[in-house]
Parts: sequence; structure tokens; C-alpha cells
Amino acid sequence: MNKLYRSTTDKKLAGVCGGIAEQLNIDPTIIRLVWAFFTLLSWGTGLILYIIAALIIPEELQIEDSNETKKNITETETVEDEKTHKEQGGHHESED
Repeated sequence: MNKLYRSTTDKKLAGVCGGIAEQLNIDPTIIRLVWAFFTLLSWGTGLILYIIAALIIPEELQIEDSNETKKNITETETVEDEKTHKEQGGHHESED
């Protein structure tokens, strides 16, 4: 079973209902409606539980899939590759 996270892409307040919906693979609107109904029936207990859940459940890690991010990663790898190549080249020259 996957770990429960608060959603960063499908959130209205803190992403608790969106994260639960992703975990259960159902529509987040259903979770929100059930949570609101429970909150009304329990004289606000659902609100307290939501705040506790928002503090306890970690936010999911967001991996951006944009061209800018890919460009930055490529530039970083190129710089690191050049640096490693120079270090290795310098090391071999000192041995000779």
C-alpha cells in the first residue's frame, strides 16, 4: 500500500481530501462531500480532524516536468561532467 500524502495538485485548502482521494483512487469531490457531511453531523469535529490531518499528513513531493527544469538538469549534468573530466585528466597527467 502506498503512503498517504496531501495532494499538491488537487487541493482546495490543504490537500487532505485530494490526497485521500488519490490514495483510494476515487473522485475527490466525493471525499469532500462526505467530509463536509460528517463535519455537519458531528458539530464541527470533522473540522478539527481536518486540521490535525493537515498537520500530520506530509505533502507529496512534486516533480516538475517542464522544459525549463529539464534544461537546468542538463546544464548541471554538463558542468559536472566537464568538472569530472578535468579532474580525471589532471590526475592522469600528474601520474605520468
